[in-house]
Amino acid sequence: MNVANIVRIAASIAWLAFFGVIVIAVVRASRGRPVRALTTAIVALGIGALLLSVASAGLVFLQPEERGVVISAVAPGGYRQQALDPGLHWIIPFFENVINYPIKKQTYTMSVMPTEGQIVGDDSISARTADGQEIFVDASVIFGIDPAQVVQLHVIWQDRYINDLVRPLARGIIRDVVSQYRVEEVVSTKRAEMTQQISASMSEQLLKNGVIMDNFILRNITFSPEYAASVEQKQIAEQLAQQAKLIVEQRKQEAEQARQQAQGLADSVVIRARGDADARVIQAEAEARGLQLVSDALRNNPDLLTYQYITKLAPGIEVMLVPNNTPYLLPLPSLEPSIPSQVIPPTPVPKPAPTTTP
Repeated sequence: MNVANIVRIAASIAWLAFFGVIVIAVVRASRGRPVRALTTAIVALGIGALLLSVASAGLVFLQPEERGVVISAVAPGGYRQQALDPGLHWIIPFFENVINYPIKKQTYTMSVMPTEGQIVGDDSISARTADGQEIFVDASVIFGIDPAQVVQLHVIWQDRYINDLVRPLARGIIRDVVSQYRVEEVVSTKRAEMTQQISASMSEQLLKNGVIMDNFILRNITFSPEYAASVEQKQIAEQLAQQAKLIVEQRKQEAEQARQQAQGLADSVVIRARGDADARVIQAEAEARGLQLVSDALRNNPDLLTYQYITKLAPGIEVMLVPNNTPYLLPLPSLEPSIPSQVIPPTPVPKPAPTTTP
């Protein structure tokens, strides 16, 4: 509680006491009792109440978030040129009074929701885009009174600066700026640019009238039911097209994967065939090398082949039967020690007796 309020309360109490003592004095006088002492109290209370009333009318205390415009009956123009700063001030009682203006940040909201804005009901801004589409804009303006221009604001707008300055100025500028953009730009690509343009224009216009705009907030943009339905259908078509495109891409990926798998199998077959061919080449080269070595060995030692032939025969073989018309590839070895040849005369065969016929 500030000093000015305390003085006002004291003045009110003094006046109550003054009239209360007067009533008591009248009652006592009607009953024939002395009222001299009460008369002195009445005079004292009257003087005290009057002084306190004068003091309360002259003392003004302003909070830190306030500025005061002094309306004066003695100042040129009917008001003081300089606004009062926060604190306790003295003005001419009964000839001057102070109108307080808040310099703190204030927010004015225009919304389609009935309970969000300063006005109950749908207070959104209806605007037309460059291509003729109707949209509805929800917005908030955060602003404050310029302390250096409080007196000018009071002279021009008084306490109507919100309803007659901030509100209509915001709605008009929003409509003007929206009309420069197409509906697709308003809701997507140019929304930030549009918001910046509204903010700059509004800030300039408010400052000329003693109001500093702190921020402009584009809260929401909605469409007419017809356009909203067309947008929804377009989005559904785009989603279906995108889904079909994804399916095509998936099929392409599957086909590419199958092709790569087939290519991998073909490559593996080629690699395996090449490996087999290389193995056969290596084997043939080894066999040729082996034959070459055998040939060289036989060339240097002709009896080696006979030796190999003999070692392969079973140790108990003494007789070999071969076709009489087959040439010998190898000389047959003697299985027994050589014996000097002897001439054995042939054994005579007896002739049969002649048969006589009777």
